[in-house]
Amino acid sequence: MWCPAIAAFITLKIKGRKISSLNWNWGDWKYIRWSYFIPALYGIITYLLIWVFGFGGLANREIITEWGKELGLFGIGTLNPTSITIIAIILLGTVEVIRASATTLGEEIGWRGFFIHELRKVLSFTGVSVFSGLVWAAWHWPLLVYYSNNVLLEFITFFIVIISMSFIMAYYTFKSKSLWPAVIFHAVSNVYIQKIMPSLTMKIEGTEHWLGENGIMFAIVTSIFGIYFWRKAIKEKI
Repeated sequence: MWCPAIAAFITLKIKGRKISSLNWNWGDWKYIRWSYFIPALYGIITYLLIWVFGFGGLANREIITEWGKELGLFGIGTLNPTSITIIAIILLGTVEVIRASATTLGEEIGWRGFFIHELRKVLSFTGVSVFSGLVWAAWHWPLLVYYSNNVLLEFITFFIVIISMSFIMAYYTFKSKSLWPAVIFHAVSNVYIQKIMPSLTMKIEGTEHWLGENGIMFAIVTSIFGIYFWRKAIKEKI
């Protein structure tokens, strides 16, 4: 995940530009807060819809207990499923997000720290979001090929997800003039979609294509969010 950063640093060196020229400042903290809230929100909405429409069930006591054991929570006293869930979400939503940020930083130095700013010199906001999203999604193709159960479907849903996220992350990057909102956004999205919400969900046979970060439901939800931020960016003339 640090390859995009390394590529950006090499390019800067070749072009005679300093690494300090990237937007390392934190910018307005409101964009940091929104960059945590938005991916957490769309992750929760995705799985609420999965539960409501029966593509997966809300985890039962046994599943939550196993989750607590995996996280090592049973050394701190007697915990019920509700307590396990609350503590797990707090820990994963803070400590795990910080840990995940160490890897998403590598990607975001390349994508939102450098790449989209160069694209913006020749493309509109829409063009930047779509083109950077396509490149970002295509960069993942070895993982998709290796792990996918249905390569064609998961390629389609993953590209929709990534391009939709690109609109949101480009919006916050350009508004904040900082790469950190994208780092936080990326980390929170990964933690909620890969760690928190799946652990609270019982898989039902035959509906696996609706679940997870390559799932149909996530593609639907993120595309709605992406369209909203695309319209917002156009309105604000970013």
